[in-house]
Amino acid sequence: MGDLEGSVYFKMETVSLAGRLNSGKTSGIIAEFKRRSPSKGIINDKANIVDVATEYEKFGAAGVSVLTDEEFFGGSNEDFVKARKGVSIPLLRKDFIVDEYQVVEAKSIGADVILLIAACLTTKQAAQLAGAAKKLGLDVLLELHSEEELDHICSEIDIIGINNRNLKTFEVNIERSLRMAEKIPADKIKIAESGIHSASTIRLFKENGFKGFLIGEKFMKEADPGKAFENFINQLK
Repeated sequence: MGDLEGSVYFKMETVSLAGRLNSGKTSGIIAEFKRRSPSKGIINDKANIVDVATEYEKFGAAGVSVLTDEEFFGGSNEDFVKARKGVSIPLLRKDFIVDEYQVVEAKSIGADVILLIAACLTTKQAAQLAGAAKKLGLDVLLELHSEEELDHICSEIDIIGINNRNLKTFEVNIERSLRMAEKIPADKIKIAESGIHSASTIRLFKENGFKGFLIGEKFMKEADPGKAFENFINQLK
């Protein structure tokens, strides 16, 4: 991992997404750059990563999520580095992280926070990877899809993301997510993921203790994602 640790980003302090969400001084929205998805196919293969990320920051995003998985989402580490050079707010590396090398790699490309998906990991793996991330100064977002995955929560996890979308059917069920959120430890920051399309949904989640909202497709499906994000922010005011 020597080459990765030689990256300029190993010498830079990270910006805590958890801290920004806890402050209550941001929109709480983690705006995502996503070219395609397994369920939707191509979403937007024309948008420029730097333009989109900088506009997300300009109009009040709490952080930016960038897909680096190429096979399913059309992302790349190159996309991430370009975004890092363009923004100063926290960047989430969104990928299928299953080993420590990827955690170190995330730090080397400028990530402030990594995503761990409970469905892809055992409880032991989640704890080990979260621990490795904390040693590098990274925040950790653990994504859950069902109550059976609650045992993946450990002390090294900063943020719990509840995905409203069923991985098997792709059906979105916000009520299920709200019920599940009641079982999240009070010291963990809760964020909602997937299926968020209106300001009223954001308000509903806030009323139920959520401090963050990961939204990508709503903005990325538009020709100008940055403008779509600005319009959504205005609806929240």
